[in-house]
Amino acid sequence: MNNIPYSTALIIGTGPGISASLARMLADAGLRVGLAARNIDKLKPLARETNALTFATDASDPASMSRLFEAVDAQLGDPDVVIYNASARAHGPLAGLDPEAVKNALHVTAFGGFLATQQAARRMVPHGRGAIFLTGATASVKGFALSSAFAMGKFALRGLAQSAARELGPKGIHVAHFVIDGVVRNAKRSDPADRPDSTLSPDGIAQTYLDVLRQPRDAWSLEVELRPWLETF
Repeated sequence: MNNIPYSTALIIGTGPGISASLARMLADAGLRVGLAARNIDKLKPLARETNALTFATDASDPASMSRLFEAVDAQLGDPDVVIYNASARAHGPLAGLDPEAVKNALHVTAFGGFLATQQAARRMVPHGRGAIFLTGATASVKGFALSSAFAMGKFALRGLAQSAARELGPKGIHVAHFVIDGVVRNAKRSDPADRPDSTLSPDGIAQTYLDVLRQPRDAWSLEVELRPWLETF
């Protein structure tokens, strides 16, 4: 039985992994789904499968994000659920990182999350309801060597989620941050035979998002950490 109290969902930063699983499960639950990405050509098979609408956007650009939400309003209706999955990396030693690449990583991972949350809040606050989910990573809580830009972006996104939850929760809007603490399985990265379920499945992650969407507001989760059972702490 579907008891998700929402009817429309927008996924920003849609790709073949977690976002694709979310699109399928949300559509199966009866929600109308919008898929947003910089390149929407790659979304055509998923859009056909889920009967979703696609929207081109640059998540790091305020004008592009404003146009995205205006297009979603017109074609899908005000989104009840907004999920931000976009991120970017600039990998390498601190001393050799290209500042422009780092700035882009921060703009996509953190600033884009702010833009999505701001646009969602403008639509949800008048209705007194909605859900904004932000996808984090191990880097949200632990910075690794050679990954400073990604850690900065994910730490900032987590801070945004905490602040937004405290501001918007009393207004009826469920803001939650998801720490994806482990390797996500994909077609090129399967589990070894001697370590089954040693990576996170996109479907398992998506199922948790839907479970959180179903939570009653007197017991909302504001942060959820997901890890495979073999992941080390």
